[in-house]
Amino acid sequence: MEDLTRTTVRVLAAAALMLGLSATAACTDGGSGPVAPSPGIDRGSATPTPEAGGTVSPGPGVTKPGIRMIAVPRKDGSFDMTEDVMLPEAMNILQLQVPSSGEHLPGMMAKTSPQVTDLKVIADDQSVPVQNTTVNGSADLPLTTAATRVHLTYRLSGSVVRRTQSKPERAGAAIRPLTAITEGTLPTTFSVTGGLLNAVCPLMTDTRCAVGDPPKLGILPNIPASKALVVLQLDLPR
Repeated sequence: MEDLTRTTVRVLAAAALMLGLSATAACTDGGSGPVAPSPGIDRGSATPTPEAGGTVSPGPGVTKPGIRMIAVPRKDGSFDMTEDVMLPEAMNILQLQVPSSGEHLPGMMAKTSPQVTDLKVIADDQSVPVQNTTVNGSADLPLTTAATRVHLTYRLSGSVVRRTQSKPERAGAAIRPLTAITEGTLPTTFSVTGGLLNAVCPLMTDTRCAVGDPPKLGILPNIPASKALVVLQLDLPR
């Protein structure tokens, strides 16, 4: 019964975000402002959202085991993604999975078809030959040698739902680390460079994971990788 209750809470919270997005679509251009973040935003410090060309302070994925993920939205609805991963022990195979593969995303997000293209990987400062640079679901990526530090860059497309024709930059999107299933306990930190209005983490018990206030809204840090699926509400660049 407790598991059922938790599942219901997750679904309702995720649905609430999608309803909020739908309500935004009904607003006029002149009266549509930033949407307030989820309640309970005082639970932790926001991950700093870097300006274009800025840097993120060291932490999980850089100076200690974990994942640091930077998402740069593009006006076409795709994202330029960077993942820095520090593993607790050396591995010679990375398991990869795109955001919605194996997940039940809420509302219209369930109709998205995320795809990773132009995947590039560096492991322990050595470039890794990637035979297939496109990932549509899940895949195993062999490394040249066992490594503890991995740097990935790629383009994520197909994960966005635009909310209204009158305000086409307003969108919902699902993101998660491509390497999340490699080690599910790794603390994960997200940064979204601009435009973020709200965030929900449907796999967490408490699904509210936006912290701070627009325009400096952030995402709760140190989310376990196995739970690090984030549904964003954001304004894409014009």
